[in-house]
Amino acid sequence: MAGSWATVATGLIPLGLVIALSPITVIPAVLVLQAPRPRPSGLAFLAGWVLGIAALTALSVAASGLLGGLDKSPPRWSSWLRVVFGAALIVYGVYRWLTRHGHSESPAWMRSFGTIKPGRAALTGAALAVVRPDVALICVPAGLGIGTSGLGLGGDWLAAAFFVAVAASSVAIPILAYAAAGERLDPTLARVKDWMDKNNAALLAGILVVIGAMVLYHGIRALYHL
Repeated sequence: MAGSWATVATGLIPLGLVIALSPITVIPAVLVLQAPRPRPSGLAFLAGWVLGIAALTALSVAASGLLGGLDKSPPRWSSWLRVVFGAALIVYGVYRWLTRHGHSESPAWMRSFGTIKPGRAALTGAALAVVRPDVALICVPAGLGIGTSGLGLGGDWLAAAFFVAVAASSVAIPILAYAAAGERLDPTLARVKDWMDKNNAALLAGILVVIGAMVLYHGIRALYHL
């Protein structure tokens, strides 16, 4: 796998999608566009979100250098990490499905996005990326995987930028679309918000199981190629 952009990218995409497709990621991006100043608040939230994910990923890439092996094939432990993480996602997804009726609505704190201002939106975006344990649990193995992939220094940071772009895509798409189209998207965003608010637990459960299976597959595949 060392030095193979295709292999590294296919391993990063499912990890990034775990973050991007989580209702806890998408719903705040939609809610912030209902603020009194939706354009600046949305763009500020996006900037903070990207910065938070980038910081976690960059720290993990840098930390991988302390573990050695940057110029060799990825160590066996990194493949086992994918196996364990993928299996954990599947188990957690099944748990979320079985308990979905007790999580039928979004957390109450999300309602505060309707009155948020640009400065607080930027801080909130960065804070959500840093304090959410599910984001950290994905950015860390992604960063360590990049750092041990053997792509070289420039390739490592380019791969990290690719991962951040995937992870932030579901926040960037509605916010940038609103910045371009403005109020014409209000009815669509309202419908998306209502649907995800009612079905976020079931949606998250399905996403966790599917992407957990993808991560598990890549981990097992990497073990067979060591």
